[in-house]
Amino acid sequence: MGFFYEKKNNQLKSTTPSKSQKKESNKKQPLKTSLQDNIKTVKDTLGESTDIVIREIRIGKGGVLEAAIMYTDGLSDAASIQNFIMESLMLDIKDKEVESELTPNPKLMSTLKDFVMTVGEIKDVDLFEELFTALLSGDVVLLIDGYSEGFIIGNKRWAERGVTESTTQTVIRGPREAFSENIRINTALLRRKIKDPKLWMENKVIGKRTKTNIAVMYIKGIANDDIVEELRLRLDRIDIDGILESGNIEELIQDAQLSTFPTVYNSERPDVVAAALLEGRIAIIIDGTPFVLTVPALFVEFFQSSEDYYQRADLTSLVRILRFFSFVIALLAPALFIAATTFHHEMIPTALLINLAAQREGVPFPAFIEALIMEITFEILREAGLRMPRAIGSAMSIVGAFVIGTAAVEAGMISAAMVIVVSITAIASFVSPTYDMAMSVRILRFVFMGLAASFGLFGITVGLIALILHLCSLRSFGIPYMYPIAPFNIDGQKDTFIRLPIWKMFTRTHLISQENIKKQQNPASAKPEPEKDQ
Repeated sequence: MGFFYEKKNNQLKSTTPSKSQKKESNKKQPLKTSLQDNIKTVKDTLGESTDIVIREIRIGKGGVLEAAIMYTDGLSDAASIQNFIMESLMLDIKDKEVESELTPNPKLMSTLKDFVMTVGEIKDVDLFEELFTALLSGDVVLLIDGYSEGFIIGNKRWAERGVTESTTQTVIRGPREAFSENIRINTALLRRKIKDPKLWMENKVIGKRTKTNIAVMYIKGIANDDIVEELRLRLDRIDIDGILESGNIEELIQDAQLSTFPTVYNSERPDVVAAALLEGRIAIIIDGTPFVLTVPALFVEFFQSSEDYYQRADLTSLVRILRFFSFVIALLAPALFIAATTFHHEMIPTALLINLAAQREGVPFPAFIEALIMEITFEILREAGLRMPRAIGSAMSIVGAFVIGTAAVEAGMISAAMVIVVSITAIASFVSPTYDMAMSVRILRFVFMGLAASFGLFGITVGLIALILHLCSLRSFGIPYMYPIAPFNIDGQKDTFIRLPIWKMFTRTHLISQENIKKQQNPASAKPEPEKDQ
């Protein structure tokens, strides 16, 4: 026998290449000159899949040339194949000189490309790997008998969601459009907002199985070249079977793998990503998801909303201070209540302390367990509300409010004061413009609750010191995460806790954009002139 079997653990292992291994090796082979051999290889590799359409035709004078058109049903535009490809090859050749050249000769492929094919996007293919990638991406493949090369004709068209309003980052004033799952629509939305020839785009394909298209966009001359090169290296290091969402890329390129705080920003709003590009950041667009990544990301960026720059500066500053205050409430409110009621009774006014003691008289659990039950119950209800169908989501809200607000207090399991604290904490956590930062607060809240229950205010203080040290140690593509707070930068304070008028914010973030940091060459000219008395 030409091969042998090894018996181990009641299993038979063959040393000969398997059928799947043969198919993998076929993808790396060059195309063959025989059309029938190429068709057979395609059918065998794709397992005779029924959605792969292979249409054999004859072209040239007297049908002397045998050809085949291949495409994937559902991913390609069948009408365009009929009107612009098949008709061009079989019916529309009216030039006698061109028709006479459609015979087996060395110039046949260039003649087809230059004189016959009435399509905009066409390129050569000579490897099976490129053929399969194009075929399964929605393009049309044209092969000619007797030639070891063919054509890839751009003809993608599949069912997709159009440009709709953002559902995760809503605004009262501002653009309503949001990214879609089509990478080309997303890049077009950014091109529409930034009509600058320096807006450069690089394409990459990541995923050995999914072959996901990735687009990296940045403004040359504003973006830091070192950060662009670092992003290229991190993307090139990715070796994975599939990329299905931008979260996969985010997890593979972020700096702090174990930190709860996000170091890569994501948004589904084109105006947010366009503003990030103008600040010198780099956008990563992934085909198949409406969420676009931007790097580097700073801590203060997660408290900024696109609407902040469409409203007056005074109103925006008030709202932004409210967001930071809500962040502190969402992080520390349950912990402070636990510490005060467990260890530091002297901090509570006497009248309020008497009322709290009266409320907790029939509660069998300590404050920490009471808060833990409430927080876990609320997290369960919040997750259930996200996953349940919208038709019964309102019913879940009613049940949750009844269970938490009324039944738990009347049953004597939870005190009314704890319900108020947890409710305020939940409302404050919803103030954050970004979901990722709210998730980080949800996790850290339980840590601070444990510290408060164990050591009181001393534990909370130690936890805050550790948290600040951790935040100051984080980097996002080499940029300090807490900039411009730490390291402190006076110019960066114009758009941190408050927002100054646009005519005063004439510089970009210094550490991100080091080549061209001026937004306005003459800031004084943008200042509105006061009205003069007549």
